[in-house]
Amino acid sequence: MTYRLRTIGRDEHVAFIDSLPSASHMQLPSWGGVKPDWRAESLGWIDDADRIVGAALVLYRPLPKVRRYLAYLPEGPVIDWHDADLGRWLEPLLAHLKSQGAFTVKMGPPVVARRWDAATVKDAIADPRAHRLGEVEATTQDPRAYELMERLRGMGWQQSGGGSEEGFAAGQPRYVFQLSLADRSLEDIQRGLNQLWRRNVRKAEKAGVKVIQGGYDDLDAFYTLYAETAVRDRFIPRPLEYFQRMWNALTSEDPDRMRLYLAEHDGEVLAAATMLTVGKHVWYSYGASTSRKREVQPNNAIQWQMICDAHALGASIYDFRGTTDTLDESNHLLGLLRFKVGTGGQAAEYVGEWDFPLNKMLHKAFDLYMARR
Repeated sequence: MTYRLRTIGRDEHVAFIDSLPSASHMQLPSWGGVKPDWRAESLGWIDDADRIVGAALVLYRPLPKVRRYLAYLPEGPVIDWHDADLGRWLEPLLAHLKSQGAFTVKMGPPVVARRWDAATVKDAIADPRAHRLGEVEATTQDPRAYELMERLRGMGWQQSGGGSEEGFAAGQPRYVFQLSLADRSLEDIQRGLNQLWRRNVRKAEKAGVKVIQGGYDDLDAFYTLYAETAVRDRFIPRPLEYFQRMWNALTSEDPDRMRLYLAEHDGEVLAAATMLTVGKHVWYSYGASTSRKREVQPNNAIQWQMICDAHALGASIYDFRGTTDTLDESNHLLGLLRFKVGTGGQAAEYVGEWDFPLNKMLHKAFDLYMARR
């Protein structure tokens, strides 16, 4: 069976995503509203019965002074990645994007290749011979993911670079940390936390830390902490307007798509975090905290409340999003990995992002430009 590819409406797109147990929030049509510098398009694969069987949010970024575009499908498209006939999905996609003026296509198949359980990651951190998580023997791996990568190479796709020295990809994170909630009671999940985590959750509760849900007007309080976090953790912060657009775009599509949590102590906001939900997949999206009163453990308190709420929503995965793959003690990001490992979840490696040059000269020039940024 061959599939037709056509532009689909917002309602069609949302209905298809809502019919699935999980899909990335970056493949929702509302995500286009978060990225005003990109032109967004919703595409659908249609079967012989005129049903949508796959969907994609494509973001087009124009090249300066040239009517050519980078076509980006973050953590998508949402298709059957293990179909034996992958060409019936990707060939019409490439033809359509080329007709729209794309000079190159970048996509991120949402396919996990390897997983490391918490004990394995903890042992690797303690091993002075281990420098990268990717060099450590995985707890489990999916041979279908490696078959997919070989098929993509055979079709002319090129794997994007391995990311920065900290292990984060230039686009979407290749390494993430996930906590499974499926078929587990809250008591079982709590027992899976390490001793330090359980002690810190109790300490926050005893100290009187209160975790509440905020709204749009509380984004200012979140951003104050976020800007402080950016200085402390050495990253470039997004502007406040980005989070305001995210809130408006996502909650207009579904009022519970995005939540804001605030951890307060004696009337002072000490930590804040955003949570996103699509189907049975929940993401901890952005987090922020102050260096003040760290002894009352607001970060553990806010994460535990979000995990509890995700469990109450019936989520199967609580996703901590990107994590470093470095295991070196000198790296300032290792503490964040330790924090996530304490939940008893798993580190996971996706197959990464892939490029298809439709115009090799422009693609090479773009690669050189990105390398110099």
